[in-house]
Amino acid sequence: MSEQEKERNQTEETPVKEQAEYTPSVQAEFMREKIKQKPVNKKKLLRRTVITAVMAVVFGLVACFTFLVLEPVISNRLYPEEEPKEVAFPEETPIEEMKPEDMLVTEEDAEPQTPDPVDLEMVDEQIQEVLSQVDREFTLEDYQSLYEELRALTEDAGRAVVTVAGVTSDVDWFNNIYENVASASGVIVANNEKALLILVSAGSLNGADSIEVTFCDQTQVEAELVQKDDNTGLAILSVPLSAISSETMDAIDIAELGSSNTNLLGMPVVALGSPLGTGGSISYGMVTSTGTAIDLPDAAYKKITTDIYGSRNATGILINLKGMVIGIIDNANTSNDMSNLLTAYGVTELKGTIEQMSNNKERAYLGVHGADVPKEATTDTQIDTPAGTYIREIEIDSPAMAAGIQSGDVVTRVGSTEITTYNELLGILRSSSPGDVLTVTLTRQGYEMSVDVTLGNW
Repeated sequence: MSEQEKERNQTEETPVKEQAEYTPSVQAEFMREKIKQKPVNKKKLLRRTVITAVMAVVFGLVACFTFLVLEPVISNRLYPEEEPKEVAFPEETPIEEMKPEDMLVTEEDAEPQTPDPVDLEMVDEQIQEVLSQVDREFTLEDYQSLYEELRALTEDAGRAVVTVAGVTSDVDWFNNIYENVASASGVIVANNEKALLILVSAGSLNGADSIEVTFCDQTQVEAELVQKDDNTGLAILSVPLSAISSETMDAIDIAELGSSNTNLLGMPVVALGSPLGTGGSISYGMVTSTGTAIDLPDAAYKKITTDIYGSRNATGILINLKGMVIGIIDNANTSNDMSNLLTAYGVTELKGTIEQMSNNKERAYLGVHGADVPKEATTDTQIDTPAGTYIREIEIDSPAMAAGIQSGDVVTRVGSTEITTYNELLGILRSSSPGDVLTVTLTRQGYEMSVDVTLGNW
């Protein structure tokens, strides 16, 4: 082949080669894809986030409302729970002293009575037997037997006595946690079929983080404060029956509240609880005074004084020889010259307050210090003083002061109810509620007037 033909053939082959090499490059460029990220819409994202958060809050509120409000309602409808039984103590009939003239029997009242036939020989034998027992000397065995009887009495009554401890947690300078425990002796006063109710001095509960009750068998359970009376410094605690074992229920007892209206002067009594300032201590003595009234607003509490030498911080109860509670020990009202002699609130005058606290009832507040009008003042012809409640003192900023009641007034009627004694006025207050408006009729310097009193709350 000539050189010209070779060059021609090379010229014809060159474009074909370039075209073959170019075609793949064009196809590769055409099939390549570039993915771009979609731009973020910050406003839309923020809006969705806020909506989600709001919906979560609404859902939480609805769930809380359903759990806290609707769930108890539904549960009570499906499984109705009985309300606690209302605590009420039987009313005591006032004891009237027999006047000397009532002891005399006139001839008109005397009725002839035919004596029953009596075996004189048998009566003479009985008299001789009694005299022989009286003449017998009182030995040490008799003395020991007497104290054994007293000890058995205290053990039986002590089943209703408990120890209440107020526990307070705190942190010292070295960041160590420690606990302060203040204790007092209380007494089981009622069972409302839901819990045991305990009366105790509230001084040991001030600022307490938790309250622990120790029964006579040394079983400890937690208690809750039901209500506190700032007037007397006493409080009612509740211990659920579900937290008390059957063994403990068999070991403990509910105290039997006696009467402080009887003539207690000179009668022997026993102090249980902490009369000496330590739990479980016992003291014997007798009542030396009952005629003193404790000066407190809206109250007529009697102070029982004994010859028992005890602690200034004594707490507990006074019982008679029948094992019945006649007083709640509280030395806060003891005079300075008898600071270590045990005194107590009379239980009869306390029963109304115990009932109200046990039932967690709001107590009405008037704010007066009262007394009965002496009978001599009502019968004296020179002084026209009606029977009623004599107002000795008015509490500052009390509802009585706001209504215009003054010291020296005599309350004769509340609404349509006649008032002849201070206890009758207190009874109306116990049956009233805070916010009630009472129309009080009173006598001031011989003039009768009426005022409207809006009762407050303790």
